[in-house]
Amino acid sequence: MTANAAAVLSTRGLSIRFGGHLAVDAVSCDFFADTLTAIVGPNGAGKTTYFNLISGQLPASAGEVRLYGEDITALGAAQRTRRGIGRAFQLTNLFPHLSVQENVRLAVQSAAGLGMSLLSLCSRHVELVERAEHYLGRVALGDKRSQMVAALAHGDKRKLEVAILLALEPDVLMFDEPTAGMSVDEVPVLLELIQQVRAQGDKTILLVEHKLDVVRQLADRIVVLHNGQLVADGDPARVMASNVVQQAYLGATPTPHG
Repeated sequence: MTANAAAVLSTRGLSIRFGGHLAVDAVSCDFFADTLTAIVGPNGAGKTTYFNLISGQLPASAGEVRLYGEDITALGAAQRTRRGIGRAFQLTNLFPHLSVQENVRLAVQSAAGLGMSLLSLCSRHVELVERAEHYLGRVALGDKRSQMVAALAHGDKRKLEVAILLALEPDVLMFDEPTAGMSVDEVPVLLELIQQVRAQGDKTILLVEHKLDVVRQLADRIVVLHNGQLVADGDPARVMASNVVQQAYLGATPTPHG
């Protein structure tokens, strides 16, 4: 990210209120291509709610979401996906009674704009399968291509969701606690995959994660939320060395970021 780089994704004064509770409180933040931003904070800080506002799963009470400078606040989740915002693990819906390969092939079809046109599908079937195999290979699921998704282990479902997300070819990739529920052996595969995507240099990546060792391994930048407010934003070494992260995780009240 250069000093003059234009933000791919921005929020401006983004807020949501549930009754009397302000779950996300006027958060303004820019996200850039070729940057992995980790969003951290204690339970209840508003991290996943902020993600839901960005991906369109929740309507904002106030503020804006902008993609390449365009206000997309009024768009729903499906429309934002078509514009290039991809959300792993919550936006993605697996088809449990289809095979692993068929799940990814449907995502490839969607990215190619083919819909369910039978003529298009017949003429491009081999190409679609080859693309699906490419993404399955990236998440180390090629040997399970014919397995029904319902029979997959939890960790393999997580990896499949990443394959589907990649197959949709979004500009913005959002990962919400991607390693949650995965075994110790499965975590390195997923982290390596995220690192590979980051290394491509053309994606804007947002990561909500409570495991600070994962954050240290992946993040180019850290944003800290506490009680729905943005309280720190910057270089990982500086943010992690400051007391604001420790305060937030211990439940103290840091001063909001200015």
